[in-house]
Amino acid sequence: MSDDKPRSEACERNREPILAVLRRHFADRRCVLEIGSGTGQHAVHFAAALPELTWQTSDREANLPGIRRWIAEAGLANLPPPLALDVSGRWPEARFDALFTANTLHIMAWEHVRALFAALPSVLAADAVLAVYGPFNYDGAFTSPSNAAFDAWLKQRSPESGIREFAAVDALARSSGFALVEDCPMPANNRTLIWRRAAAR
Repeated sequence: MSDDKPRSEACERNREPILAVLRRHFADRRCVLEIGSGTGQHAVHFAAALPELTWQTSDREANLPGIRRWIAEAGLANLPPPLALDVSGRWPEARFDALFTANTLHIMAWEHVRALFAALPSVLAADAVLAVYGPFNYDGAFTSPSNAAFDAWLKQRSPESGIREFAAVDALARSSGFALVEDCPMPANNRTLIWRRAAAR
């Protein structure tokens, strides 16, 4: 691999546990939109492992060059060029039957988390699956001392960021028509949350 691509050690560590969950819930999916693709490592790994699924990356404009380098090197037919997407701005007009995002909700300001969930009905199909990976609090409490320390570090960098309360995020998902189908414990005190959109009656 070339040395000019951005890299995340966390992506290397968590990609296999996440993939195990996605294999179950994305087995019947055709086109997934990834929000906040970051380095692009997850996209390359998941697209290679799930060749029947078109994996559409997206992120803010500043992160796209690194994602493009990963995609170009991978040379996968199911990994199109990344989209420039700010969750508080304009979303793509295309429709997807799945959405994935990892380690983003605790980085965004809460107003942007709300904007993300509010936009879901406009870009996702009637039976879409939503997968979110990251740390979450439950009943107002951290799930580990390391998550508490991580939250303090996040808030020191940006007061608007921080580990989100599961119930608050689930409420946003429900308000956009999604029902929780799995809350899967992951290594390093993270979770993968899976929601499915109820088809319009």
